Amino acid sequence: MPAELKSTSQGGTMVLTISNPEMRNALGPEMYAAGVEAFNAAESHPEVRCVVITGEGSSFCAGGNLQRLLANRQQPPEVQARSIEGLHDWIETIRNFPKPIIAAVEGPAAGAGFSLALACDLVVAASDAVFVMAYTTVGLSPDGGATWSLARALPRQLASELLFTGERIGSERLQALGLVNRVVPPGTALTEALALAERLGQRAPNALASVKELLNEAGAASLHDHLASERDHFVRNLHHPNAGEAISAFLDKRKPRG
Repeated sequence: MPAELKSTSQGGTMVLTISNPEMRNALGPEMYAAGVEAFNAAESHPEVRCVVITGEGSSFCAGGNLQRLLANRQQPPEVQARSIEGLHDWIETIRNFPKPIIAAVEGPAAGAGFSLALACDLVVAASDAVFVMAYTTVGLSPDGGATWSLARALPRQLASELLFTGERIGSERLQALGLVNRVVPPGTALTEALALAERLGQRAPNALASVKELLNEAGAASLHDHLASERDHFVRNLHHPNAGEAISAFLDKRKPRG
């Protein structure tokens, strides 16, 4: 069965399923390109309010295909560089996508699979899900933005522990560290992620896009510049039709229309 990234719809949510069950949903260049294409299409469709990324079967994603990596050692370095650039194009597309993205994690999320989950805005994980930055175990260093994400989310010592040791870590500890939003019973991660996506889909898309953009900019901006950006987003959203309806609905104690 060929590896692929399946795209389906559940109401206003696009579900992207990593499908490579024979290799525990290992990633490859064909998935990176499909991921970028799927997000570009979803950005232009207003009916898509959220995206959920999950894995087929009992695994989220095993990361890179080690057999392919071993074969690439016999190729010029540019071959592997192009492959990683494809992954990184997908990660940047996820980070810059203006709508919420939720990772629904069952089973292992290893290597680039862990990086992929970290790139999402929210993570819903089964209580028996296992996360591991397995790079050093096979003599490699991270990709997929792992060091960028962990350096911003954790103290240096904790990020170093995860990346140096390659030890398995459970979803409950990651929730305690602030990297997992919700821990749910095994087999329910996708269901819970879809329910969360439905709730987010009821909020103004322009407001959620502003929140995501502001969060992305916060790490590099001075307080003065960031306050100015918050001002500009607030004023723009206040004058958007969605704010008029949402404020009126709140005052009238009813649900917003549309």
